Amino acid sequence: MHMLRWMCGHTRKDRVRNDDIRDRVGVAPIEEKLVQHRLRWFGHIQHRPPEAPVHSGRLKRADTVKRDQGRPNLTWEESVKRDLKDWSITKELAM
Repeated sequence: MHMLRWMCGHTRKDRVRNDDIRDRVGVAPIEEKLVQHRLRWFGHIQHRPPEAPVHSGRLKRADTVKRDQGRPNLTWEESVKRDLKDWSITKELAM
């Protein structure tokens, strides 16, 4: 965000909102970019056979480890399922 502000000639003292800076420069929000990259990686993994090394790198929940209180952390697969649902994309289309 610092570089975007610098490109527009604004500082934090100018009190210009981040959304306004992003709109002016034409940059997508970071959350949207994360979803796009996660879905791109999901498509890459889906094309590979199940025994490919890329499948062994997926994050899975370890049930034997004691967890902290509160909501459990999302696994990568749960995040992808949520992204597919939020964007109304089928698994076949993501490939």
